[in-house]
Amino acid sequence: MSSTNFQLRVYCYLDRMQSELAAFVGTITQGDLLVEGMASLYVEMAPGNEVFRTVDIAVKATEAKPGAQVVEREFGMFEVHSHNQAAVLESGRIVLDRLDLRKEDRIRPKIFSSNLITRVDPYQAQLLNRWRRGSMLVPSETLFVLEVAPAAYIMYAANEAEKKANIKLIHVTSVGRFGRMWMSGTESEMVTARDAAAQALDTIEGIEG
Repeated sequence: MSSTNFQLRVYCYLDRMQSELAAFVGTITQGDLLVEGMASLYVEMAPGNEVFRTVDIAVKATEAKPGAQVVEREFGMFEVHSHNQAAVLESGRIVLDRLDLRKEDRIRPKIFSSNLITRVDPYQAQLLNRWRRGSMLVPSETLFVLEVAPAAYIMYAANEAEKKANIKLIHVTSVGRFGRMWMSGTESEMVTARDAAAQALDTIEGIEG
């Protein structure tokens, strides 16, 4: 490894991208577009500039294509995807092998905030809709707001929540110190989504950050 300070913050495999999340990612991605049903891998690291080396390893390893390569103030993050789940898994395996790491060396996700806001007020819905890149938030729906760290785990939480509940994805932020998402729907569906996201994150093994 080129840096003794390297930290694997996130190593997160999504086996099947759900429709709302795939549609949202399509509005923000600057790389190869992914679609519903594809497998995806998110990797976050520090220092941020290490992302260039790891993306190079990932895209040369298999047919998996890069959808994101982001370097922000503190961390770097990349995503690769394919219809071929084996290709995505192999790409990740080779990255870990070249870095002399295991996926368990990643930081374990932690939920910092989880809230259900019932019967959203029309004015608050209008304010949030100005910021969203996904579906519209409709007044009187229930809004589920989740904040986790490290940030890229929010993609896994969103995808697993969508598997279990009928949701509308309003917005997701997956870079920086915290990952955040907004989902909306009926109160019962948002309770299901909240519980599914929490349970999914709790299954991820890693070290304490």
